[in-house]
Amino acid sequence: MGLFLIAMLCALAFAPLKPMAAPYAAMVIDARTGEVLHSRNADTRLHPASLTKMMTLYIAFEAVRNGEITLDTPVRITKKAAAEPPSKLGLRTGQTIAFRYLIRASAVKSANDAATAIGIAISGSEAAFARRMTRTAKAMGMSRTTFKNAHGLTESGHLSTARDMTTLGRHLLYDYPQYYNLFSRQSTHAGVKTVPNTNRRLLAAYKGADGIKTGYTRAAGFNLVASAKRKNERIIATVFGGKSGASRNAKVAELLDLGFRRAPSRAPIRKPARPAYAGNAGLGTQVARLSGPPKTSLRPVVRPSASTQVANAVAATADQNRDRITNGIAAAIAQADIASTTSPEQATGTRPAQRPSDLVLASTETAKQPEPEQEVVTRLSSSGGHLWGVNVGRYTTRYEAEKVLLKTALSEMTTLEGTLRKVNQSSRGFDATFQGMTREQADLACRRLQARNVTCFMIGPS
Repeated sequence: MGLFLIAMLCALAFAPLKPMAAPYAAMVIDARTGEVLHSRNADTRLHPASLTKMMTLYIAFEAVRNGEITLDTPVRITKKAAAEPPSKLGLRTGQTIAFRYLIRASAVKSANDAATAIGIAISGSEAAFARRMTRTAKAMGMSRTTFKNAHGLTESGHLSTARDMTTLGRHLLYDYPQYYNLFSRQSTHAGVKTVPNTNRRLLAAYKGADGIKTGYTRAAGFNLVASAKRKNERIIATVFGGKSGASRNAKVAELLDLGFRRAPSRAPIRKPARPAYAGNAGLGTQVARLSGPPKTSLRPVVRPSASTQVANAVAATADQNRDRITNGIAAAIAQADIASTTSPEQATGTRPAQRPSDLVLASTETAKQPEPEQEVVTRLSSSGGHLWGVNVGRYTTRYEAEKVLLKTALSEMTTLEGTLRKVNQSSRGFDATFQGMTREQADLACRRLQARNVTCFMIGPS
């Protein structure tokens, strides 16, 4: 008998182990109100996998909003980012790529190398970025979430819950709606190539589905935070621990259906409170150029290389000329009305150095990577001439561009006083520009506009 037991134990010891299924959890909410419509194991701490990238992207949007980085900032890829395992964009060490393309690759392809590059670009290191991710999560009320990296690959202590990830999905929807359509793209151009959406099957199969993020690792299983809108109703459903991509999608569709059945046809939209902005706390000004949204003045701190004398001189003359600018509005609008009827053959102007964009998502799928701003700015050694300018967008009509120039001039009189408002026409549309500035004036004006959430970039001499 003893020999038989020993033989049985040995057989069990050497028998192949069947992989354990990842734990299942789910959450369904009415996105309009945040009301919970269904939950199961919603507060169990589990591996989030690439759902992590929702927070990486949230902080990327936050960093752009607060002037830490721009969508066109060229990011140099570090060895650590390039070495991340798939899924990846295929970035190489030392390569530079515009920040907007890292955002696209992370959101659509779920590229690990792009996510790591975002973290390092914003916080200087992935570890520092992960700490910022956790701080932001706590500020959102994601009390059971701790991040250890920017991509979501399995790491000790890197855990979240279905409830917390549902909360994060709702914040992405309401805090940064201007970027949200990125998550519904079937594919997107990511600078080096066009990449497909990892969530394209659900997006194509489920009526009203428009996001948000998939995730998979062996430890996590197949995860998904999905959102769908039908008429006045919007539902967010989260699944952790799916056994396959197909079964996960089927379960999410079932949960979304449940949500639409239980949610009222009409409900007030109660947007979540945006978490307090802390930036890269404790990292100094080398990484975080702004410590928070402007409170007493919208003027950014002048960079050490900029001339403070120019800024002071421009500010001193602004009040004296305020009435003159205001009184010129009517005449300028009249000019814009006339200009809007000008034929294409009559319109002339130089082409700006790089493509303007109001949104990271608004550019076409085939848009080529814009030339990095730093390369344009540093081509000339002299900045004394009034040969620089600021581009504040591209529009479909000359009249629209003129109106934007007037509005911008009134909102930022201090630095734009005395500049020439000019609309440059090209085959792509009408570029609204302010010209006749020194390099320092253009730099200061653009940074002040960005502090007001106005997208702009400097243009140099032709």
